[in-house]
Amino acid sequence: MVIKVVALSGSLRKGSYNKGLIRSAIELSKGGVEGIEIEYVDISPLPLLNTDLEQEGTFPAEIEAFRQKILGADSILFASPEYNFSVAAPLKNALDWASRPPNVWAGKPAAIVSAGGGFGGGLAQFHLRQVGVFLDLHFINKPMFTLNAFQPPAKFNSDGDLIDEGTKEKLKAVLVSLKAFTLQLQGNN
Repeated sequence: MVIKVVALSGSLRKGSYNKGLIRSAIELSKGGVEGIEIEYVDISPLPLLNTDLEQEGTFPAEIEAFRQKILGADSILFASPEYNFSVAAPLKNALDWASRPPNVWAGKPAAIVSAGGGFGGGLAQFHLRQVGVFLDLHFINKPMFTLNAFQPPAKFNSDGDLIDEGTKEKLKAVLVSLKAFTLQLQGNN
């Protein structure tokens, strides 16, 4: 059985380290972690949440397409930068759109990875976990993956691609845990 994972980055920046974590996770899923398929879903086309855009129980096309991606996933991989001790606005917007009735996050296993300065996104992870409680997301508890991207040795190249092998191993451990937790919640352990 192949676990279908939707990966979302809270950063819209082209050279984002968080997008780099997702690209690396996708590469790992093609060789280092069997039985998991990761699809990156770009949240930049989503308009700001505005319920006036909902018409007679329907959503704009880009919102409906996004909601269907979440609905069709077995689990979710969030790559969340930390802005002002919290989740980045684009990611919060995506969370809100997919939570509109019916909530398509409900019951989904999930994992969070983050890269940044200071705490490496740890405070954003704590906040995302709080939001996830209301959304009925089920996060893996361990391993927790935070990365101070600015401490030597270099973790990313100038394009935002993950180059540090030790960090790739930590990312792989997250994917293995997410796969196992997804199978457990599905009753396939």
